[in-house]
Amino acid sequence: MFHGRDPIYVQIADRIRADVVEGTLREGEQVMSTNQYAATYRINPATAAKAFAELVADGVLVKQRGIGMFVSDGARERLLAARRARYFDDVLAPALTEARRIGIDGDELVERVRAALARDDAAASAAPADPVPTEPARTEVGA
Repeated sequence: MFHGRDPIYVQIADRIRADVVEGTLREGEQVMSTNQYAATYRINPATAAKAFAELVADGVLVKQRGIGMFVSDGARERLLAARRARYFDDVLAPALTEARRIGIDGDELVERVRAALARDDAAASAAPADPVPTEPARTEVGA
């Protein structure tokens, strides 16, 4: 589970944040204790504790004394807002700078974005929902 250059506690915190954003962990839901987390993933409990402390400081988790850690109210929306802001700063701003640099005007950008969104919407609505499994056709062997 833990691969990459980031320290393990950062990877833990990022995974929990992603779980909150994706809805795997819901607001008010209890998360594993640091000891359970450490045992499950075979890591040092202090590493898990450091990740959880970061999440508490960021307002993603809240500690209820004697009970455990829970996803805080409003955590998902705060995380989504932060991700949106990062998207605009890290992805869109550099893309707009490059567009200006190569002579793409605002009207063409808006037109291309709208066309791409329309294609995505059409593809999403055309994709079949979870297919219903069908029984294989039965063939009778001669009597």
